[in-house]
Amino acid sequence: MEVEMKIRGLMMDPVTNMPIVILKDVNGNAILPIWVGPYEANAIALEIERVSTPRPMTHDLIKSLLLGLNTGMKKVVVSELKDDTFYAVIWLERGGEIISVDSRPSDALALALRLDCPIYVEESVLKSSKMASSVSEKVNNEELRRWLEGLNDEDLGRYKM
Repeated sequence: MEVEMKIRGLMMDPVTNMPIVILKDVNGNAILPIWVGPYEANAIALEIERVSTPRPMTHDLIKSLLLGLNTGMKKVVVSELKDDTFYAVIWLERGGEIISVDSRPSDALALALRLDCPIYVEESVLKSSKMASSVSEKVNNEELRRWLEGLNDEDLGRYKM
């Protein structure tokens, strides 16, 4: 089953100094942090903050290609978590045909923002993410979990480009 999520913010992990995209369940309290690379975080931050660039960035180019080819983006799904790596699928529709495309979650999220399409996470990913954090690095993950739960709206979206 898929759980609809929204991007709640983008921030830096205080331990690893890596960017984290925070996804939140639209109908509940589930939160899923996904660590991403700095370039991917920048692509997401540019769209969150509605910053236009003088030349198209990669995700803007993909958006233009999809629109030019009369292809709609139906949804993105964070579909799997294997060996601490998240996987995503982008669902496209063209001429009545549904096309699934394997993707990194960061790219799928950057495109979802640009094309205003829904974001989902498989329930199994939410469950295995919780299980993984309780099994490995219990102290660090417990501290991070408490830190994430204590965030308020002013804390989210403070990612510096």
